[in-house]
Amino acid sequence: MEINLKKADINDCDKIHQMQIIGFKALLDKYQDFETNPGAEALERVRWRFEFPQIDHYLIELHDESIGYIRVDKLDDDTCRLSQMFILPEYQGKGYAQQAITQVELLNLQAKHWILETILQEEKLCHLYEKMEYKQTGVQTNIQDGMDLIEYAK
Repeated sequence: MEINLKKADINDCDKIHQMQIIGFKALLDKYQDFETNPGAEALERVRWRFEFPQIDHYLIELHDESIGYIRVDKLDDDTCRLSQMFILPEYQGKGYAQQAITQVELLNLQAKHWILETILQEEKLCHLYEKMEYKQTGVQTNIQDGMDLIEYAK
């Protein structure tokens, strides 16, 4: 089944916030990372991001139902960052994340370079991005014991 990306606006903040709590719960429970995990983020922080015109927010929809979210930061004229993406747990493993990445890249054809960070210890996440032709850059940031962020680029 094909997903669609719907441009989100400030009126979608409550929905995005509620969904990201669910979408990031497993990682929050596993790592107890209350500083950087979006599942522990306040609603005001979600709202704050909508103040920046260089950030695009998209709801990932399946049959008009929101099943996830993807955020793109336009860093300069030819570089974008996939800053946050999640698919609600009951929809994971069905290829929707791959479709969302492909669609968001097509919406930003001016971008010659893409970057993102993910948790190095999460093999499924690393596999997803590698399947989408992202390569590890070697830039790694330790968040806490047993949890590192690894940068990918395309």
